[in-house]
Amino acid sequence: MSETEALQEEEREVLLSIYEGDGCFKEITPNTFQYKFGESDTVKSFLLEIKWGVKYPEEIPQVNMELFYNKHVISSLKQKIVELVSNEAEQYIGMSMTYSLFEFLKEKFDELIAEQPESPVELDVGKLCISEQEPIQGVKKERKEHLTKAQKRRQWNRTDGKGEKPRGWNWVDIVKHLSQTGSKEDNSPVS
Repeated sequence: MSETEALQEEEREVLLSIYEGDGCFKEITPNTFQYKFGESDTVKSFLLEIKWGVKYPEEIPQVNMELFYNKHVISSLKQKIVELVSNEAEQYIGMSMTYSLFEFLKEKFDELIAEQPESPVELDVGKLCISEQEPIQGVKKERKEHLTKAQKRRQWNRTDGKGEKPRGWNWVDIVKHLSQTGSKEDNSPVS
C-alpha cells in the first residue's frame, strides 16, 4: 500500500468515526463523500460532494455541486461554492482536508444560502419558443375512457363503499374448477 493510499484510508476511518450517526454525511464510495447543508428537502439546502483523486492529499479533491439534489440551487451559487471550497483546499495540500472543507462550508453556509431565492427557480418562459408552424411529431393525446351509466353502475356494484373490491374477489373456486375440468381417471390396477 502506497503512502497516499494509507493516508486516504486513515482519513476515511477518521471521517466515518467523526460523522457516525450524522444523517447529513454519506460515504458514496471509498473516495467520494457527500455532506448535506441546511434543512433537508428545502430550497435553502444543498449537497456538496468531494471526490479524492489518486494523488490526494497531494492534490486538491474534485468538488461537485452538479447533483440531482441541487436542481433547485441557482448556478451562480453552485459556482461560487465550488470556487470557495477549491480555494480553501489550496492551503491544505499535503494534509487531510475533507473534514476541514465540510466545516469551512458549515461556517459560510448562512452567508452563501442568502443568495438562494426563497421560491424555487422558475424557467424564463420568454426564452422558450415553439413556433406554430412546426408540428410536434410523435406526441399523441391520451383519450380518457368514457363509460356509460350502466358500465359505471356495474363497476360500483363490484366494489364496496370505499371503492375496494371484496376480499377474495380473484380467488379460484377449486370445486367449481375441478367439476368443469373433471378428474383424471387412474387406470393403473390397485394392488
